[in-house]
Amino acid sequence: MTTNIMNFDDGYKAVINYDPEIEMFRGYFINLNGDADFYATNIDDLKKQGELSLNVFLEMCAEDKVEPKKHYSGKFNLRLNPELHERVATVAEAKGISINKLVEETLQVAL
Repeated sequence: MTTNIMNFDDGYKAVINYDPEIEMFRGYFINLNGDADFYATNIDDLKKQGELSLNVFLEMCAEDKVEPKKHYSGKFNLRLNPELHERVATVAEAKGISINKLVEETLQVAL
């Protein structure tokens, strides 16, 4: 199964998977305060169904006075095995930066 990101207006994004068992694409929006997904057999219809699904979701949020986008604090916990933690700490120390800064820089490069 291949995974891709489809971009929609106003910065909304959906992860797209192709499921060969049902011979359909499935999209589901990420970074929302709820679930919104959509299906289609081709890319043009997938875009149309995605827009429709997103609009329905946004209308429901407006009716319920709910912020549609999920907000992030910029903090998350990360658990590592002790050996990797030691390696990360060593590299950070050698570079003269914090572990947090090393992880942030590494994620920026990876993404």
